[in-house]
Amino acid sequence: MNTSKKMLKRLLILSVAVIFLLCTNGARIFYLQIVRGEELAQKAESQQMRDTEISAMRGTIYDSEGNVLAQSATVWTVFIDPLAIDLEILEDDTEEKIALKKEKSEKRRNLIVEKFTELFEYDDEEKKAFIEKTKANNHYEVVEKKVENDVKEKLSEFISENSLNCIGMEQSTKRYYPYGTLASSVIGFTGADDQGLSGIEAYYDEELTGTNGRIITAKDAFSNDISDDYETSVEATDGNCITLTLNQTMQYYLEKGLSETMNEYQAKGAYGIIMNCNTGAVLAMSSMPDYDCNDPYKLTYSKTIDEIEKITDKTEKETAESVAVQNQWRNFTVSDTYVPGSVFKAFIASAALEENVVTTNTTFNCTGAIKVDTYTMKCHYHPGHGMQTFTQGLENSCNPFFITVGQKLGVHNYFKYFDAFGFTQKTSIDLPGEASPQYYKENQYGIVELSSASFGQTNSLTPIQVCTGLCAIANGGKLLQPYLVASVQNAEGKTIKKTEPNVIRQVISEETSKTVCQMMKSVVDNGTGKNGYVAGYSVGGKTGTSTKLGESAAGEGDKYIVSFAAIAPSDNPEIAMIIIVDEPNQDLGGGALCAPIAAEVIEESMNVLGIEPKYSEDEVENLSSYTPNVSDKSLDDAKKTLEEYKLNYLVIGNGDKVVRQCPTSASTIPGSGTVYLYTSGDKQTTTIPDFTGLTVSEAKSLAESSNLNIEISGNDLGSSTIVAYRQSDEKGAVVEKGTVVTVSFKNTQSVLD
Repeated sequence: MNTSKKMLKRLLILSVAVIFLLCTNGARIFYLQIVRGEELAQKAESQQMRDTEISAMRGTIYDSEGNVLAQSATVWTVFIDPLAIDLEILEDDTEEKIALKKEKSEKRRNLIVEKFTELFEYDDEEKKAFIEKTKANNHYEVVEKKVENDVKEKLSEFISENSLNCIGMEQSTKRYYPYGTLASSVIGFTGADDQGLSGIEAYYDEELTGTNGRIITAKDAFSNDISDDYETSVEATDGNCITLTLNQTMQYYLEKGLSETMNEYQAKGAYGIIMNCNTGAVLAMSSMPDYDCNDPYKLTYSKTIDEIEKITDKTEKETAESVAVQNQWRNFTVSDTYVPGSVFKAFIASAALEENVVTTNTTFNCTGAIKVDTYTMKCHYHPGHGMQTFTQGLENSCNPFFITVGQKLGVHNYFKYFDAFGFTQKTSIDLPGEASPQYYKENQYGIVELSSASFGQTNSLTPIQVCTGLCAIANGGKLLQPYLVASVQNAEGKTIKKTEPNVIRQVISEETSKTVCQMMKSVVDNGTGKNGYVAGYSVGGKTGTSTKLGESAAGEGDKYIVSFAAIAPSDNPEIAMIIIVDEPNQDLGGGALCAPIAAEVIEESMNVLGIEPKYSEDEVENLSSYTPNVSDKSLDDAKKTLEEYKLNYLVIGNGDKVVRQCPTSASTIPGSGTVYLYTSGDKQTTTIPDFTGLTVSEAKSLAESSNLNIEISGNDLGSSTIVAYRQSDEKGAVVEKGTVVTVSFKNTQSVLD
């Protein structure tokens, strides 16, 4: 019995132990498979599989002529397997063998470090950081991104020569902007993850972004890839491409004019828009200072750089740099508002004519000021313009005249057209960050507010709103939706979206539109906008100046923002334009600073659009033409040819045959210019003088005495107030006699109107 009891006791203990172990194992299995099952499965998969992402190409951005403005290209992400750098230490390795393996591992590490330092130009800190990565306790460590193909090839050669399976490369993409700063505020840029951060890149990010592909490969116990039989791949789908309405040539000349003026007058900024007034397409748009889309964090404006350099406090300096960089990214034409000033008088004229409260012959006697309630509102021309017609009032930008017109129009009609021209709402242009206008509601106007608003003060609008409104004045009265993207194409090149012109409403009649266009032409022909003149083309314009109230520091004078609105050709408009210069360092109005930019851009734009010039008799006399080729001709034949072209000549040498000429036949020469004919001897040179500040006649005389030909650009009406302000060749430059120098002129009798 005792034996049986002992056996039963032992069996019971054994049973309890077995049950306990089974329960423990069951609990362990439950914990591993149920509680941590998904986590452990993922870890196992990560050790058994390599999942490589294939980056999709971001869609290309083109201008209207098919020029590439933004494009993605293949680059490489370089990674290392730190645990594979060191040779594996086995259990049965002797101490001598272990030491040898460690020595070889260290040599391998040093070889890799030195090559990476050479290829990627590491400094001491970067080299130290890389060494730490080579010692990391994992199988995957990214060390370089966006590696160009030439560096990738050198690295591949290094890997092959040294049989290094611890270095790998994965395909990625990088965004390139071939023209750098061109249209940067419109195009924008992408971040490190290829996501659009500003401009078109941000607004159309979903369209431009493709779908990444994948390659899934099985790995052995040592993390080496197994054969292709165990590989699965999903191809990447590239993003859609976008064609913009921007014209590269117009964009270039707009930016050139804005940049030169901003730098010359050390302005805070300079902004401009050109639109097709019949479709609403934006042909050019710029906001200065701009930036290089390839390097958006680098400051570009010398004035800003100099100001920041003067800051001694490190924190303040870093803050100032950050603010300046973000300011470069900001597209003022869309994201900011300004008081349009006297440019707004074109809209008041449109409303007043449409409501028949005035005609072009309505007269007003300007005495230099007008009383409104308890306020005296002055004209920019303090002596007064005297008696003038409505057209002359616009030519002279007369504030008192337009105050009376606004009062005749009344608050209700004023606000009706303010709303109809689109000034109470955003334009919904396809760009991010469009600002809302700041304006008085209809019930907020009294006689003072109405009077002030009638000459362009009181309300703040975005430049894109103003330019869109100008299109309505120019195109027969139709308010159009502005847009920047003409079409979208898929990766195969098939057009999947196309933008059609969208008429929002009819604002004024065609008759009123034609009348105001003619009045704006008079502003350029006879008024404050003379610098908008372009030989061979009828140009309409309106100057503007507004005071930036409350922005001047104690002891400073008022800060101004000046502008010029233009339409061309004024008899059958194709383009509308707004040019703005923000806080120039001289008290000059839009007529002096902005109109010359508009004139240059209009001349180039007309060439792009294929609109032939129509010259007056006076303009024909000063036209430039290609110089006839008289080289290798007898001197008598050369003289005869030049006389037929009504060109002068000057003979250098005593020979009877022309061996060289200046200007050459590949160059243009102004009417009545002089061709230098060499019959012998070396070429003769002269020094370029300074034409700045000279009148047209003075500049012509100086050019003649300096043995140069002069080509006149800009306002050439011959008035004593029209002087040279820019020349194609720097003073002091040594050139051949007969060289053609282009000198730009403008009217200096500018007003802050």
